[in-house]
Amino acid sequence: MCRAGANSPYGTRRCPTLSGMSGSSDSARPRSAFRRGASLTLVFVSVLATGAATGSWPGENPRAPKVLTGHVAEDPVHGPRDDESGTADSAGDLVSRSGDRWSTAYSAREYASLQRMLAGKYVGVGLWIKTDAAGRVEIAQVGPDSPAAAAGIRTGDTLRAVDGTPVAGRPVTEVVALLRGDELGEGARGSTTVLALQRGERRWARPVRRVELETEPVTVRREEPADDGVTAAVIRVESFTRGSGAEVRRAAAAARGSDGLILDLRGNSGGLVVEAVEAASAFLDDGVVATYDLDGRQQALYADPGGDTGTPLVVLVDGGTMSSAELLAGALQDRGRAVVVGTSTFGKGSVQLPKALPDGSVAELTVGEYRTPGGRSLEGVGVTPDLDLAVTDADRDAEEEARTVLSGLGSGV
Repeated sequence: MCRAGANSPYGTRRCPTLSGMSGSSDSARPRSAFRRGASLTLVFVSVLATGAATGSWPGENPRAPKVLTGHVAEDPVHGPRDDESGTADSAGDLVSRSGDRWSTAYSAREYASLQRMLAGKYVGVGLWIKTDAAGRVEIAQVGPDSPAAAAGIRTGDTLRAVDGTPVAGRPVTEVVALLRGDELGEGARGSTTVLALQRGERRWARPVRRVELETEPVTVRREEPADDGVTAAVIRVESFTRGSGAEVRRAAAAARGSDGLILDLRGNSGGLVVEAVEAASAFLDDGVVATYDLDGRQQALYADPGGDTGTPLVVLVDGGTMSSAELLAGALQDRGRAVVVGTSTFGKGSVQLPKALPDGSVAELTVGEYRTPGGRSLEGVGVTPDLDLAVTDADRDAEEEARTVLSGLGSGV
C-alpha cells in the first residue's frame, strides 16, 4: 500500500508514478516506478456524508450508506488554481458552474464535521435517515444505546421536523445538518434538538440530546460449522473510516485456519481509500490495487506484501456498495483473489479533488476516474459479481450462497 509518513496528522501517503499501467493485470510492482510525496487529496465520492449514524443515502437499500467521502492522500485541501476558481468566492459558486453530478460544496463547518466522521466520531442523536419517492424523511436505523433509542424512536418512524423546521422534501444532507446541529459548531455537543415524529396516525414531538458517538465500522464473527462442515469467518465492513483497514487486517490474520472468509461490503458506501487499500493488503501479497490519472500522469495504489493469499475468500456486494468499497471488490476480483457474490454495485468510480475557496468553504470537483488492476473503469458500471444473485436466484440469502461457494473452493493453506 502507499506508505504513511509523519508529515501530517494522518501521515503522508507516498504513491508511485507509473507509465503504461492501464489495463495491466500484473500484480508485480514495476521496478521502474518511483515514489514521491502525495501532495493532494483525492476524493472518490463527493456527496456530503449524510452522517455516520446521523443520516443515510436516500433510496431503497435498507443497509443505507453512512460515509461517502474517501481520500487517497492526507493533505486535506488545497487552494484552487486561478484557472479553476475564476471569480468564484465560494464552493457553491464553483460547484454550480461545474455541472458535474458528483461535485459537492461544503461550508468550512461542514467539512470539519466530515473530517470528524471520517475519524469515526460524530456529534448527533444516533439516527440514519432516508427519503421516499414523495420526499418524506423516514428513520432507516436507530443506533443502539443512542439518545434516539432512549427517546423511543424506531426504525420506520417518519421525521416531520427538526426544531420546528419541516424536513419533507429537503435534501438528506440538509436534514442531517439540522440533526447534527451544524449551525452550532462545537456547541452542538450536549445541545438538545426537538424532533417532530409520526408513527402511523400518531404524531408527537420529543427532545433528544446531541452527544459525541463513535462508529464501529468493522465487526467480525466466526460461524459454527454448517451442514457442509464449512467454518467461515465473516468480516463485515460498514465504512472505511480511519483505522478500519488495520482492523480488517487483524481480523483476517485471526481467522487464518478457518475454512474460508466472507468479506461483507454490502451497503458500504466507501470512505478513506487508503483504508480500503490497507484492507486489500489483508488478502494480497503486494501488487496493484487501483490506478488513477492525475494531470495526465498515472498513479497507483499498492497492497503491502504478506497478506493471506491462501484462505478461500468470498466478497459480498450489492447496489449500496460504492466508491472505495467498489475499488476493493474490483481489485480482489481482478487479482483472482476472491469470488464476488451478490448484485451489481453502485458504479461510483470518478475522482474528486477538494479545493479551498476564499470564504473557507471547500469544493470537490471531478478530475478523473480510477481503474481496477485489470484496467476497468467502474464509473457508471460498477462491479458485476461472479455469481449475480439478481440473475441466478434473487431470493437466495447472499451469505448462505457465499458459504456454498466457500465449500466448493476447498480449505485454505
